[in-house]
Amino acid sequence: MANTNLQFKTNYVVDSKIEPFYKGGKVQISKDEQYIFCTCESRVNVLEISTGKIVHSVQHDDQEDITSFALSCDDEMLVTASRALLLKQWDWRQAQCTRSWRAIHTVPVASMTFDSTSTLVATGGCDGTIKLWDVVKQYCTHNLKGSSGVVHLVQFHPDISRLQLFSSSLDCGIRLWDLRSSQCVCVLQSHYSTVTSLSFSPDGCTMVSSGRDKICTVWDLKTQKAKRTVPVYEAVEGVVLLPEDEDLSQIGVTSKDLHFITAGSKGVLRVWEASTARCVYAQTLTAVSEEEEAKDDDPRGLTYLLPLPASSRLATVTAEHNIVLYQLPGLTTQQQFVGYNDEVLDVKFLGKGDSHIVVATNSCQLKVFELLTNSCQILYGHTDTVLSLDVFKKGFLFASCAKDRSVRVWQMDSDTGRVHCVAHGSNHANAVGSITCSRMKASFVVSGSQDCTLKVWDLPADLSTTGEDIHQLTPRATEKAHDKDVNSVAVSPNDKLLASGSQDRTAKLWSLAAEGIVGMLGVFRGHRRGVWAVCFSPVDQVLATSSADGVTKLWSLQDFSCLKTFEGHDASVLKVIFVSRGTQLLTSGSDGLVKLWTIKTNECVKTLDAHQDKVWGLHSSRNDDKMVTGSADSNITVWVDVTEVELAEEQAKQEDQILKQQELSNLLHEKKYLKALGLAISLDQPRTVLTVIKAIRQVENSHTLLEKTVLKLRVDQKESLLRYCAVWNTNARNCQDAQAVLQVLLTHLPPEELLQYQGARTHLEGLIPYTERHMQRIGNLLQASMFLNYMWQKMRVAGAPSSMGQDEEEMDTTPLAQPFFMVDKEKGMESGDEEKQDGDDSDGGQDEDPNCPVKEQEEEEEEDDEVSASKKASANNVLVENGGSTKTNGDHHSESEESSEEEDLEDQTTVKVMKCLPVSSTLQCQTFAS
Repeated sequence: MANTNLQFKTNYVVDSKIEPFYKGGKVQISKDEQYIFCTCESRVNVLEISTGKIVHSVQHDDQEDITSFALSCDDEMLVTASRALLLKQWDWRQAQCTRSWRAIHTVPVASMTFDSTSTLVATGGCDGTIKLWDVVKQYCTHNLKGSSGVVHLVQFHPDISRLQLFSSSLDCGIRLWDLRSSQCVCVLQSHYSTVTSLSFSPDGCTMVSSGRDKICTVWDLKTQKAKRTVPVYEAVEGVVLLPEDEDLSQIGVTSKDLHFITAGSKGVLRVWEASTARCVYAQTLTAVSEEEEAKDDDPRGLTYLLPLPASSRLATVTAEHNIVLYQLPGLTTQQQFVGYNDEVLDVKFLGKGDSHIVVATNSCQLKVFELLTNSCQILYGHTDTVLSLDVFKKGFLFASCAKDRSVRVWQMDSDTGRVHCVAHGSNHANAVGSITCSRMKASFVVSGSQDCTLKVWDLPADLSTTGEDIHQLTPRATEKAHDKDVNSVAVSPNDKLLASGSQDRTAKLWSLAAEGIVGMLGVFRGHRRGVWAVCFSPVDQVLATSSADGVTKLWSLQDFSCLKTFEGHDASVLKVIFVSRGTQLLTSGSDGLVKLWTIKTNECVKTLDAHQDKVWGLHSSRNDDKMVTGSADSNITVWVDVTEVELAEEQAKQEDQILKQQELSNLLHEKKYLKALGLAISLDQPRTVLTVIKAIRQVENSHTLLEKTVLKLRVDQKESLLRYCAVWNTNARNCQDAQAVLQVLLTHLPPEELLQYQGARTHLEGLIPYTERHMQRIGNLLQASMFLNYMWQKMRVAGAPSSMGQDEEEMDTTPLAQPFFMVDKEKGMESGDEEKQDGDDSDGGQDEDPNCPVKEQEEEEEEDDEVSASKKASANNVLVENGGSTKTNGDHHSESEESSEEEDLEDQTTVKVMKCLPVSSTLQCQTFAS
């Protein structure tokens, strides 16, 4: 029965990522042995050894690939070289370029190194020249010529007082340069192939060189002669001299003679005694086939060998871009980091508390990552690409299948975390594309293959193994299941049912109850393309399927009917799983998206833009609080469910807002406008801030109060206020409040200060078109009001019946308020001209000071007097008697008195117009406010 207190999931956030950080090229370890520096195309990534996380990354602006780099011996400076022939000096902890200069090389730099004082850096170019740079005084000190071809190796002698530099190029010789004379002292000839590395003894008198000609040479630097040549029988990529003052008897060092360790194409670390040219120790690796062992390009081949003397460790870099740290004196594997995963095909949680993940990539090896440190264990066994994974209920046992037509069962040691293969089965006729484990106990696995069959493999009761012996599995049942490839298989929670999905567009339900028999119960038809995934609900009798047709369907196990269809992906839906105790679904697709669905409402709750390519891997943790995704973009992402956290944060936020709203109301009631405005801005709610502004503008002396309040705000609060004004100004109802605030800001703040505000240019540019629109609207209203006033005056001059005049006199033409319009001067003058009579001597056409209201009032009174005088003249022409005087009647008002009343009424309806000049050169537009 479903839990009534079950909380639906609403969101996942990224908890951690395992992403490519090394794709070949140089690798260097910091002097303090805390960081690994490695190239990844156009970046140099800095990996923290303790956590396995990328903590810093530097990249050239031109996005050109970095060809080489060098870290100074004091770990302070990083210098990089790109294909654009630029050298850059970095403060790598801040990821800031401190200096950039053009390399004098005519082609890209191939090698680079610092001297022990961290003042000189040497660059070896593909043009056969070597250049030395003083990074302190910032100039080129040497230009060494004479090498043939690419200079792929440069290295200073550790004793800087000797001022010697060693280099090697395509002629396979080792050149010794005297930096005092800038001359090549000698060429050490011994190798017949590329020289890969040099290692110096503590006294600086002995050097060991390694080469791809499968030999190592011991050199006496005093005589500049070869003391001994040691055949190694593999292409050697790295050599390191072992310390003489440590007990290394575990790796065959039993004398005080010179010993060195080599890393080469066979992927094995070997210890050699220089005096006898004898291998005293060889590392033991996982057994491989004879064919693979005979290959020189073993994927486990080593490309770098780096010493970590302070911690008595060694680091190797493999041809598969893995970095492995070994602990002396036993050469035990301490940590392993995977630089590049290639395409991720499947991923599952593993171990106690889901502390690990197992990943199938586009290779024959499996990778088991510890999530805390990103340290990886690589599992060898399959001989072709691993395609699918599944984990048993307890999390310490899992199964894999591959293109090599086999299935394997692996077990993790609960104490050490080491994983080894315990069972193997091979009976399919084609690649095995899917596998599933029994749910109740570790009793069987089921595989689906491209040979269109299903196989049920029983597991032994005791899976413990001794030595390298593993259990051999044989299928107890084989069934021809589909007409095309079987893409997915799943076992029901009670281990009695089996579901399969195929490229033939169908999913099928099978019975596993009968011993040794797989019986078909029904077929699910409805998908228009191949079915990629099938999954049983943990609580209900339903099956979920996802298909290349872009939809996910929910089916009834009773009548095989489709119950629900979920549409939302733009491409194939590759995986589907149940979460939240069967009430929600997670799907992943070829579009790189992961979607969270609520089954009851058929609604997509959340879409996660998880990856840049197909998401093949999708798995939820056993306690349902995390999920992991793996993609063809080589990234693995661990997500954590934040539903409860978000709900708690949202509730706390709502409670906090309620308290602040109450406090804001109290402040407004107490007329503490400055505190109220600051509190409203802190809520980041433009509408609440607008409420405070409106409250301020309703009090007496509102303009002065608003000015004082706004100017007392902090700079960040003014920035927010400017941003809000840009929003308010888009609405005609709120534009006057926005303009009032803008008038304060633009009048009292210099343009230089305004432009320093975040997004100020954008906000000001957004204000201009809306302000012009409001100006046009106000101008049109003003012109309409002028025309109405003009018509009213003309109607009164012409005269009207007394009854109509009485009604008109009852009309209230007084404005509701005293509007303070700021309009364009030309528009105002054009409106004013309409009121003038012919022969008017008004002086209103001249420029006026907008700050002289007295002058404006006088001019308006002059204008009124002229209009009234003309009306009186018209009236007098009608009523003139002998002598030019006007008759009076004691019982009735004279027409001149009536005209005087009309003049008073006209004065009341006069609209006062003022012009406002721009208040700031930054925002060259007209503003208005009331």
